[in-house]
Amino acid sequence: MTSSPPRTTPLLPRACAGLLAAALAGCASMAPRYETPPLPVPDAWLGYVAADAPGVDATTLPWRDYFRDPALQRLIETALANNRDLRIAALRTEEARAAFRIQRADQFPGIGIGAQGARARVPGDLNLTGQSVVSGEYRAEVGLSSWELDLWGRVRSLKESALQAWLATDAGRRAVELALVAQVADGYHGLRELDERVALARHTVETRQESYRIFSRRHEVGATSKLELTQVQTLLTQAQALLAQLELARASQLHALGQLIGAHPGPLPEAAPFDETLVLAELAPGLPSTLLVARPDIAAAEHALRGAHANIGAARAAFFPRIALTGTWGSASAELDGLFESGSRAWTFAPVLSLPIFDGGRRRANLDLSQIRRDIAVAEYEKNIQTAFREVADALAARRWLGEQLQTARTALDAQAERARLAQLRYDNGSAAYLEVLDAQRDLLAAEQQLVQARRALLSSQVALYAALGGGTSVPTP
Repeated sequence: MTSSPPRTTPLLPRACAGLLAAALAGCASMAPRYETPPLPVPDAWLGYVAADAPGVDATTLPWRDYFRDPALQRLIETALANNRDLRIAALRTEEARAAFRIQRADQFPGIGIGAQGARARVPGDLNLTGQSVVSGEYRAEVGLSSWELDLWGRVRSLKESALQAWLATDAGRRAVELALVAQVADGYHGLRELDERVALARHTVETRQESYRIFSRRHEVGATSKLELTQVQTLLTQAQALLAQLELARASQLHALGQLIGAHPGPLPEAAPFDETLVLAELAPGLPSTLLVARPDIAAAEHALRGAHANIGAARAAFFPRIALTGTWGSASAELDGLFESGSRAWTFAPVLSLPIFDGGRRRANLDLSQIRRDIAVAEYEKNIQTAFREVADALAARRWLGEQLQTARTALDAQAERARLAQLRYDNGSAAYLEVLDAQRDLLAAEQQLVQARRALLSSQVALYAALGGGTSVPTP
């Protein structure tokens, strides 16, 4: 009685399993440990407001709750759907996501199935036997090709770099979206400012046309001089010139707003004066450190910095040996009908170990390049923080001082209106020349225009502060 030989596990699957376990257990990133650089800005805002000042956290305030004008909300929604810059930014995000998926796939072995067959005839004069021979070979195999064992974390570092590039691109998309919301809001308020200034100018033109008609009749009957008539005409032409300038500015503003939203704004409803719509919520600036998590542009810079650290790990790993596996397992036979017969099992296993001895300093230069790019990323990250700090500080300063300018403009308008009334009264009583009325009315028109401009400037500062504080970035995106 004879015993059958012991059954053995195929060599290729056993070797691959062992190497796979070693690869998964031994791969470790050689990237330097990431530490967030210290803030290159002061710990508090520059005296314009306390860090714990009351107000709403801008990051938790959606733009629909901050900009409550229905017409403005409609324009912002149109812009978010049609703006080409935002569309490009979204496609860049998808592009980076696909690139990450490609890089991530390098961590896993590529396994495929293949089959091949061949028949060949060798003439007798090319054969040692002197007889022609017809031979065949048929194979059916499953295998992997050139899979790198990531013992030093090179592939994982490249995957991490691609991931950070994707996250940076997505943060950049959110930065474009926030900037677009702010630009549309500011453009809409600019259009409303011009609407109000145009209405004031038209009313002034109408009243001065009536004055010119009255003075023309008085001049015809000899009740007034030619000088006074020309003074009235000068006032009229000045108002007409201002109206034409404002109409041109309004048309340009409308075209710019149309480009932002990617469509024609359409007819806008009559809006109340700015005094009745300055109801934007008071925003709390918080501490400068909150910008690190609030501003999407800073988040993008930090992701780029993390990606630069990962690239250093990949450059360091290039100094160590690379092991790649190629192997197949299947069945082979000289005849097709014997392909799956007993004893037709076939396998190949070809690990490759490579380590350049001399490359002209390429790997060292690549490591130096990745470290320099990391230093550049640090500088860009710090620059983004400094820019964000300045934007918030500027918006806080504007909110404070433009509020005072608005109060001054209101006082000046009241004074100019009273001056114009008294000048007209003095002229009607014969106590002053018409030149005094001319100067008073000219200054009154300028004061009216300046008040509207001051209102819009204050509103723009509130929009800028919302964007500078990363408005709505903590709100989940649908």
